[in-house]
Amino acid sequence: MDPRRSGRLTEAIRTELEEIICYEMNDPRIDAQGVSEVIVSPDGHRAIIRVTLTTSAEKQLATIEALEHARQYLRSELGRRLDIFRVPDLHFESAISASLQPRLSKLLKRVKKGRPRE
Repeated sequence: MDPRRSGRLTEAIRTELEEIICYEMNDPRIDAQGVSEVIVSPDGHRAIIRVTLTTSAEKQLATIEALEHARQYLRSELGRRLDIFRVPDLHFESAISASLQPRLSKLLKRVKKGRPRE
C-alpha cells in the first residue's frame, strides 16, 4: 500500500473510531478517553487500535473485552462512514499498561506543578 494512502487511512480510521467509541457508544463497560494510535498492516487486512484508558486494571480489561465484542459493529460503521473497499479487522489494546498507570499519573501531576524530580 502506498505510504501516503496508508497514512490517510490510518488517520481517518483513528478519528472515526474515536468519535464512535467516545461519543456514540452507550456501553457502560467502555471507559475510554480516546484512540491514541492506529497501526494498519501493509496489506490493509488488520489494524491494531491503541485506546487511551485511565482506569484500574480490571476496568481496562473489561473495556478491551467490550470493544472486542463490538468489533463487527465498529467495522460496519467504519465501512459506512469511510466508503472504503476493505475495512481491516480491528484488534484493540491499551495504549498504556495498567501497571504504569499510577506512576504516569504522578508524573503528570509533577509536570503540571512544574516541580523537578527529587
